[in-house]
Amino acid sequence: MDRHEKMDHKLEELGGKAKEAVGRATDDEELEAQGERDQTKSNLKQAGDKVKDAFRH
Repeated sequence: MDRHEKMDHKLEELGGKAKEAVGRATDDEELEAQGERDQTKSNLKQAGDKVKDAFRH
């Protein structure tokens, strides 16, 4: 697992938060839901990163 993958996963989470916020502000339920999905997917990837790191040490 390299740092770039971890950064990508974190950026994906932040992008999801931004989409969710814009969706909420503009009353765009689909964009808000897409942001929530992006965050969930990113959080799962980050959890996987932590498990991989735990087995390496």
